[in-house]
Amino acid sequence: MRIVVTGSSGRLGRSLATGLAAAGHEVVGLDRAPAELDGVDERTIDLGAPGAAAATLADLRPDALVHLAGIAVPFSAPERDILLTNTALAHDVLSAAASAGVGRVLAASSPTPVGYSSPAWRAAAVPIDEAHPLAPANAYALSKVVIEETVRMFARTAAGAYGSFRPCYVISPEEWAGAPTQQGHTVAERLADPALAAVSLFNYVDARDVAAFVDAWLGAPIEAIDGEGFFVGAADAFAERPVSELWREFAPALGPAADALVGTAPVFSIAKARVRLGWSPSRDWRSELAAAAASAPAPTTGTRTA
Repeated sequence: MRIVVTGSSGRLGRSLATGLAAAGHEVVGLDRAPAELDGVDERTIDLGAPGAAAATLADLRPDALVHLAGIAVPFSAPERDILLTNTALAHDVLSAAASAGVGRVLAASSPTPVGYSSPAWRAAAVPIDEAHPLAPANAYALSKVVIEETVRMFARTAAGAYGSFRPCYVISPEEWAGAPTQQGHTVAERLADPALAAVSLFNYVDARDVAAFVDAWLGAPIEAIDGEGFFVGAADAFAERPVSELWREFAPALGPAADALVGTAPVFSIAKARVRLGWSPSRDWRSELAAAAASAPAPTTGTRTA
């Protein structure tokens, strides 16, 4: 399958594009700067330029498109810029995909539309699934709500299949080995201090598992995916202790229902993706940290001389 990935040079885009290429797809990455990705045909383009998306997709005529491009971090730009950039870019790209006859179009959303970043927010149900009420609390979260509704509009009005997915807090392969995560802390620091992971309700996902989800979505029956959204996360919580032991101190908005999150149970449910797509994540923080430690160079010792 020929797949276009927008935002292919980003934290998630790099693993997603190379993962799809490794799975046997022909992948074309679109971004403002290349990332030298193995097996990916990278095209330098500013998708925000008028007509750029339409011209590029009309030329490439892909079988599928995965839209990641946009401002990816809340509060990393003025609120108005985040809202306008993300929503306009998504509409331009999806409209261009519809005009080019792209058969399958998948757009990235986020868990943030449920509203957990607001001090007044309270979980309506735990674990949180795709039916949880939306309560966006900032421009980034609101832009994702608009993107999800844009997807549903094209699912109603265009041929093919249009869907969205909410990747949890993305951890890229190099971050298991100690590179800073999106918030600037290392994985080890986030695990050592539950307050750092509590702001995202202990959610996470390995970027390579997201690539496997997308591959499963691309091969699913149209009736299972058209107009649908999916949480995409790890099968465990990003915490050394059960969430049932942590929520009262670090995430009281979850409420007593979180007492059921014993063992390694996560706050966000991925049951829908398992049932409809047959997808499950294959990585967890315990095994990935162990693998990173095992592959780390042995420390060198100084040589004494007489």
